Amino acid sequence: GTVKESGEKHKGSVEIPNLSEENEVDDTEINVSKKKGEGDVLKDLMRTEGATKVREALRDYLKALKTEFTLGMILPTKAPVGQELAAEQRLSGNTMQDSVSPQSLDRVGVKIPTVKILMREIFNSPADELYSVFTTKELVQKFSKCPAVIEAEKGGKLQMFDGSVSGEYAELVPSQRIVLKWRCRSWPDEHYAMVALTFKDMAAQTELQLECKGVPVSNEDSTRQCWKQQYFEEIRLLLQQSKDDME
Repeated sequence: GTVKESGEKHKGSVEIPNLSEENEVDDTEINVSKKKGEGDVLKDLMRTEGATKVREALRDYLKALKTEFTLGMILPTKAPVGQELAAEQRLSGNTMQDSVSPQSLDRVGVKIPTVKILMREIFNSPADELYSVFTTKELVQKFSKCPAVIEAEKGGKLQMFDGSVSGEYAELVPSQRIVLKWRCRSWPDEHYAMVALTFKDMAAQTELQLECKGVPVSNEDSTRQCWKQQYFEEIRLLLQQSKDDME
């Protein structure tokens, strides 16, 4: 900016750390800073009248985003998947190492980056038994320890963990493959990942391969932990319990 009386030019910056469709624009922080030296009059002006102008621009920006959103774009949102998702733990036992494709970052909508998660797990159960755990309401409710909506047919609805996870079955090949539209409640509205579960039968064991495409980068770790801890570890316990009961 330029001081009108003296003609002196000064450089500064405006930072907006918490812009979100979920926040009121009037609650949005606007931090003004400048390099050392004269020019405080410009800094003070930016903190008052300048902040008002910035908020007007933000209102227009979010309004434009909402218009784009109706065409399938994605709004910015506050990040983490629910507090219930635990911190990452080391893998042990017959859990195989997860991996993330190194070239998996894609930009979606208004430049919100997404990532593809790849995971593999070994279960000491045949494929048909493991497949049924994902498609039978009673078994889903047992391992998730919550009421669930499981309509295991193409276009059927899915809801688990008190609504923290929801989605829709897109493809089912018994004992071989399940494809889901899948989302966590705190993700941007109407944004879904595509989850493919592939069951590889290995006699008394099954290798389960998970591919989860379209996960917001900020939710990558918590999404991986959701699958590890709230799905796979609980399913493994359920299968072991069923095996013990049979014996």
